[in-house]
Amino acid sequence: MQFSFNFSASNPLPYFPFSWKSHKTNFLTPSLDEPIIPIKPSLKPLTLSNSLKTSLNCEFQRGNLDEPTSPASLPVVILGSGSVSRYIWDGSELKLVSGDGNNAVSLKSLLFSDFEDGFGKLFRMCSLGVRNFFLPRQVTGNYFEYVKWKLLHRVFSSALQVLATQAMFRAIGVGYSRSLPSAAALNWVLKDGLGRLSRCIYTASLASAFDTNLKRVRFSTSVLFSLSIGIELLTPAYPQYFLLLATIANIAKQISLACYLATGTAVHRSFAVADNLGEVSAKAQIQTVCFDNLGLMLAAALNILFRNNQRLQAGLPFVVYPIFSALDLIGIYQGLKHVHLQTLTKDRLEIIITKWVELGCVPSPADVSKVEGVNFMKNNGRGLWPIRIGCLNPKRQIPRLSMTTMQSLKGEDMYFVCLEIICSRLAATRQVSQGIVLCVREGSCTADVVMGLLQACHIRKAMLSGRCRWEDNLGACYDSSSVLRHWFELVEDSKQCAHRDFTLLNDRMLEVGWACKNILLSTEEQARYSFLHEEDARR
Repeated sequence: MQFSFNFSASNPLPYFPFSWKSHKTNFLTPSLDEPIIPIKPSLKPLTLSNSLKTSLNCEFQRGNLDEPTSPASLPVVILGSGSVSRYIWDGSELKLVSGDGNNAVSLKSLLFSDFEDGFGKLFRMCSLGVRNFFLPRQVTGNYFEYVKWKLLHRVFSSALQVLATQAMFRAIGVGYSRSLPSAAALNWVLKDGLGRLSRCIYTASLASAFDTNLKRVRFSTSVLFSLSIGIELLTPAYPQYFLLLATIANIAKQISLACYLATGTAVHRSFAVADNLGEVSAKAQIQTVCFDNLGLMLAAALNILFRNNQRLQAGLPFVVYPIFSALDLIGIYQGLKHVHLQTLTKDRLEIIITKWVELGCVPSPADVSKVEGVNFMKNNGRGLWPIRIGCLNPKRQIPRLSMTTMQSLKGEDMYFVCLEIICSRLAATRQVSQGIVLCVREGSCTADVVMGLLQACHIRKAMLSGRCRWEDNLGACYDSSSVLRHWFELVEDSKQCAHRDFTLLNDRMLEVGWACKNILLSTEEQARYSFLHEEDARR
């Protein structure tokens, strides 16, 4: 770094008042009626060898004021990578002080440091370069925990893939005199073709699930991927079933790959805080390549370690498979826990509104992520009075008040809330519970869905407060006029509460970082009804 200071007699130095505060020197403030004699600059050039010592001879009318001898802080702060420094003036030398104020480093020592300081600078520069190479500059705080668990997942997953590939080569006879290259190539092409066909079918059938149940689908397919590697490891033991085993394993791997690619953008978007989705995605690819290479090195080291014993080398995959698979799945599971999605789904919106109805506050995406979890086993419908978005199922028992609710619909209603009776699928238990259904009209917008779910949560709160009374009203008791009257009073009160809370709830959700423009719904939740006017109904 070079510093240049140009001074000439035609351009004298301007007047620089000493505006910083000193602990020991009391500066004189000239009065308005007394003229100020300007500073007489010296034309002696400044040199770096004097550590920027001033050559200005300050002469004031009210006496000679010496330069401050105690340290005086200047209003300039240097923000570096992981460090904060500030300029100070000790009366004769300009220095840089670190943020803690303990270590003062002069500008001279920065320019002409010894070997130890130079080595420290080189280490800091290298560490900063590695950090910028692997990690984006602007991401959320939970991104680093996600990368840590991603390292664990990718290393052991890559090592398992190497061992599985070796086992498959051994199964088709690659490297042995009895190998048949044409048969091996045919088997390989068949299992790849069937796998890609299954990938297309899976992607088409679960398109909406990639958004609404991202974590559950991704972890489920990761378990499937781990099982596929175990199937590939079995091919040397059953070489006559190579095509069958390899095809099953490849179908599972292709399904997992489809899910990984489909959900990758949403995961990366959750970490981008400055619209730097491209940077986050690029860094993710770099991380994947580097971590996979570490897994390759681990597998190669294990092969070299047991290269002199063919039996141990053949049995090595079966020994390390359960260990590496467990570490792989732990890394995926823990990494997904640090993915805080800001998009709204029915489950996330229900968690937010429930917290709002009960406590009057809106949870952040991180708080909802902890409650939501990975949700490995689909558990929709658990709990008392579960809320479902969709249409009434004729196969379920529909109370009369639900049909009365539909009869009372008006042309301006964009949704309605009703009840349903849910019977357990297990014939042995034959448990009966109650549920709430939110039916949304064709042409409704996001605000209508939020309003309807808000009203349904208010109804559930009232149901839970009078739990015994409503549980006694199952079945035929729903037909009584008193129950119908109480139901419509509850619907009207909850609708007024929903209209009252909607604007404030939406503002609070935007403040904590939720994307409120759209709600991601599954195929069943996207079912809509159409309203028929009396003239159309008579036809």
